[in-house]
Amino acid sequence: MASTRLPSTQGLLAFEAVARLRSVNLAAEELSVTPSAVSHRIRQLESQLALKFFAGSDFSLSTDGMAYLARVREAIAALQQVPGRAPASQLRRLRVAVTPTFSRQMLLPRLAQFRDAYPNIELMLQVTMPVRNMTAEEADIELRFGAGPFHDREFCQLLADEVSPACSPAYLARHGPFDGFASEAEIARVQLLRTPLESWRIWFKAFDIGLPEPAAGHQFNDLGLALDAAAEDFGVVLMHLRLGRAWLENGRLVRLSARSVPSPNAYFLCWRPGAMERWECATFVEWLRQALRDDGGGGGSGSGSGA
Repeated sequence: MASTRLPSTQGLLAFEAVARLRSVNLAAEELSVTPSAVSHRIRQLESQLALKFFAGSDFSLSTDGMAYLARVREAIAALQQVPGRAPASQLRRLRVAVTPTFSRQMLLPRLAQFRDAYPNIELMLQVTMPVRNMTAEEADIELRFGAGPFHDREFCQLLADEVSPACSPAYLARHGPFDGFASEAEIARVQLLRTPLESWRIWFKAFDIGLPEPAAGHQFNDLGLALDAAAEDFGVVLMHLRLGRAWLENGRLVRLSARSVPSPNAYFLCWRPGAMERWECATFVEWLRQALRDDGGGGGSGSGSGA
């Protein structure tokens, strides 16, 4: 049974710093103690509460850790309020720039969970075009799609995906059948839908198909638009399987191959240096990473300086 003693303030601060900075060394530098002291304080806190805060060597939070971190940050914010002074507003506004298809397919279906868990964070969502390296100047956190790195921002990889060709059932009935869509002869029978966000070359290379990138045909600057066009019989789209799951589940699109290949591009969350010192920014980033990880995806993290 967990202890009823109050957790030490030093342990709570160490836990919050490591969760935010994802580094024992950086937390130790911020707290002006040694890395071993930070690790010891966190182990003591975990032992006292009978919880395990971190799920991996990259300091990704466990489910218990993420839930407790929210309480810790609320407590720290409350302790920072000085009696006799007007309290700071409890409402934290967070500006998040997201791409259209990702927001509809991956973010909005989960957003009620965030609203319920963090009622004091008011999200201000803005849509940005999924063009590589486009910067949303006014956003606290922005979603980018590409291969990285992004030298003007700090970032973490949020979601990687695999691609596979797909078309509408009616298009398949007219132009199929296909045996894996892995030969020049099969590809020559169809219209390939193009997008600057993903190259058909990665599919061609995986199957030793000696074709260049298509230079003509319908083109779309949003992955969702390309999927919708394919569903309306425009041709064959190179589908991102996680992003396009809804099109497959409702039968608007069907896959032409059981094979898939990793996309060289991924979704990244990006922010200016120092933004993670704001608990609302750090909380949103960790929540979204965990929400997608629980659903079978996610990614690693990096530093440095989107569909």
